[in-house]
Amino acid sequence: MSKLAGTVALVTGGGSGIGLETARLLLREGAKVCIAGRNADKLQKAAADLQGGDNLMTHAADVSVAEQADALVAAVTKRFGRVEILVANAGVNVKERTFRELTPERWDYLMAGNVNGAFQCMRAVVPGMLAAKDGLVIIVNSTSGKRAGPLGGTGYNAAKFALSGLATALAAEERLNGLRVCSIYPGEVDTPILEQRPTAVTDDHRRQILQPEDVASAVLFIATLPKRATVPELVLTPTIQLFV
Repeated sequence: MSKLAGTVALVTGGGSGIGLETARLLLREGAKVCIAGRNADKLQKAAADLQGGDNLMTHAADVSVAEQADALVAAVTKRFGRVEILVANAGVNVKERTFRELTPERWDYLMAGNVNGAFQCMRAVVPGMLAAKDGLVIIVNSTSGKRAGPLGGTGYNAAKFALSGLATALAAEERLNGLRVCSIYPGEVDTPILEQRPTAVTDDHRRQILQPEDVASAVLFIATLPKRATVPELVLTPTIQLFV
């Protein structure tokens, strides 16, 4: 029997990369999955690739906007039922990575894409999870949320540290009420966000770093654990990446 048969999962940033591969694995385990993102065409292409049939839906939304996050969760609930697993995977970066280069607009963009989006989705799904005394929130963060450095950039580091604090605090508050919260901290991953690097990434380097399916496998591991077990934090890096 599939480990997640009938379980309802919402995956943000589901049009490509980690989100797409996570949706693929969840579907294989029998889950009903909604992939969300800002680009409707991208989501449709992802859906065609996933071939999830009646167990898959797409919904275009900017989840950093409260009303759009609410509408997203309402649409999933109407189609599949209560969201039982939230994979908050959406994230953004910019090429202007030093403090000197940061503008108020770039700062707001980074906070919206990395922190606000996760918060708005959590705000929309957690009440239902608490009412049922059952829910799992998996946040795909970054090693930049554990170790600040120039690679991710000052604004990105700040956003990811904030995301870590949000997850840790929520877990502490609701641990006795059936809510499990996990943060995954991947190192470098070969996803479209690499296009925002100030310096182009070589094909050789891409082959040596994590692939989206590596992180998706970690998400699936956490999602299929018994409800008595929680993984508060999981750090996953390429073998070649220093983590000290």
